[in-house]
Amino acid sequence: MKEVRKLKSLIEFHRSRGLLPPQHPLISVVDYADVRLSPENNNVNWVFDFYSISLKRNVATKLKYGQQQYDFDEGILFFIAPGQVFNVEVRQGKQDDKSGWMLLVHPDFFWNAALAKKIKHYEFFDYSVNEALFLSDTEESILNGIIQNIRQEHHSNIDKFCQDIIISQIETLLNYSERFYQRQFITRKITNHQILDRMESFLNSYYEADDLSGKGLPTVKFLTEELNISPGYLSRLLKDLTGLSTMQHIQNKIIEESKIKLSTSDLSISEIAYQLGFEHSQSFSKLFKAKTNLSPVEFRSSFN
Repeated sequence: MKEVRKLKSLIEFHRSRGLLPPQHPLISVVDYADVRLSPENNNVNWVFDFYSISLKRNVATKLKYGQQQYDFDEGILFFIAPGQVFNVEVRQGKQDDKSGWMLLVHPDFFWNAALAKKIKHYEFFDYSVNEALFLSDTEESILNGIIQNIRQEHHSNIDKFCQDIIISQIETLLNYSERFYQRQFITRKITNHQILDRMESFLNSYYEADDLSGKGLPTVKFLTEELNISPGYLSRLLKDLTGLSTMQHIQNKIIEESKIKLSTSDLSISEIAYQLGFEHSQSFSKLFKAKTNLSPVEFRSSFN
C-alpha cells in the first residue's frame, strides 16, 4: 500500500522539492529545472491542498492520476485540483535538461474573487479528464508569456492592485487552456467511471441545489446509496488513496463551500449555516473552527 502524503501549504511543497521558500504563502511560480525528483518517493501518493498547473519538458517521470497514466517525456500541460490524488514515478535517467514551470495557487488566494466559483467549472481539473494537453509552439508561447507576467507581478509589485492583476492573469491562462483543450479534444467524451470523480461530481451537484436547507447535510449513508457502493468499500478506498475518511471528504466540501459564501456574500453566519444544511449555526461554527482554526467571523474579517 502506498504512503499518502498531504501537502497543506506551498511552503511544504517547496520544502519537499528542495526549493527555497515561496515569496508569497498563497501563490508561487516554480522553475521546474530547480525541482529535485527522487525515486525514493515512487511509492507515495500525493494530495495537495492547492491548485497546480504545470508545463513540463524532458522530465523522466510518469504521473498516475485518476487511474490514468501520463508520460512527461514530451511537453504537456497538466492540471491538479485540491484534494485530488496522484502518484509520480521517477525513472532512472538524465534530469539535467528538464524544463518548464509550475503555477501553484492556494484556494484562499481566490476567496474574495469571482474565480473562486468559476475555477470549479474548468473541466481539465476533473479526475474524469483522460488526456493531458499537448501544446503547439504558438500555444506554449502564449502561456509562457502569461506565466512571466504572473511571476513579475508577484515578485516586483506589492500594492493594492497586485492580487487582482494576478487573478486576472490566472483567469486568462485558464481561458486559453480551455480553448486549447477544445481544439485538441473536440471529439472527446468524458467518462465518469472512477469512484472519486463520481463522488466529487455528486457533492458539487448537491451543493449547487437550491433546496439544501430542506435536505440537510449530506451523510455517508446518503452518499454511498447515490454511488451505489457500500459504506465500508468507499471508506477503505478513500482511506487508502487519500488518507481521509468519507466523512472528512464531506466536511472538506462543506468548508470549501462555506469559504466561498463567507468571502463573496453578505449573508449572515446563520443564513450561511442554514443554506449549507445545518440546523443550528453553532454546529457550523464549531466545524469551521475545527477545520480552519478560525471562526467564520474571523475568516470573513480577513478579507475586509
